Amino acid sequence: MSARERDQLAVKDEEPALRSRSGTLSDDLRNALEEQIVSGKLPPGARLDEAEIAAQFNVSRTPVREALKALTATGLVEVRGRQGVTVATITIPILLEMFEMMAALEGLCAKLAARRATLTEKANLRAIHAKLVQALDSQDPERFYAINHEFHDALYDAAHTHFLAGQTRALRRRVAGYRRHVTHQPGRMAATIGEHERILEAIERADAETAFRAASEHVNLLGDDMADFISSLPPAFTQPV
Repeated sequence: MSARERDQLAVKDEEPALRSRSGTLSDDLRNALEEQIVSGKLPPGARLDEAEIAAQFNVSRTPVREALKALTATGLVEVRGRQGVTVATITIPILLEMFEMMAALEGLCAKLAARRATLTEKANLRAIHAKLVQALDSQDPERFYAINHEFHDALYDAAHTHFLAGQTRALRRRVAGYRRHVTHQPGRMAATIGEHERILEAIERADAETAFRAASEHVNLLGDDMADFISSLPPAFTQPV
């Protein structure tokens, strides 16, 4: 059995769970495809064929078309002429601008968390950080990435802001396929532990300005980090300027 056939079977196995969630079928398909994009299973530049997706999920092409239209509106998917519908790719200048915006949003979330986080939320952040350290010790990049995602979600929740958290998560989804490459850079996981520790310490002592700086610097790409990140990207991941 080929890898593609195994993937198709895995998707079919998930179909009952897909159908059981609330919302329309096109909504459920959109959520499932978005998860595959965010997780990197569908990387930037990957072609999204309506017929293939319909066959994988055992549905008609109409809800697939609606799901792809919704994903196009979010910027995760784009229509590229004869190439059809693909997972969105981004020019390097725009991508770096997105990372700068992410740095500002993450910094503000950390600043508000330092002012507003409850003792329970601080303890939860500390517990997630401990799991991240364990993932580093086991040298498991995929587990590390998932727990890192959990840490940042908890940080947004600790900020006690709905609009800011929503905007931060939306932008994070846009750059998720690229951020995975940051995690896989040599030494990046170990550096993340130290950066999270600085964020945590600032939040725990209610130092809002230090929390802002620590979180912003954690996300932003500067100097050698930026050069290494750009060189790591496959050509299909980016558009020409």
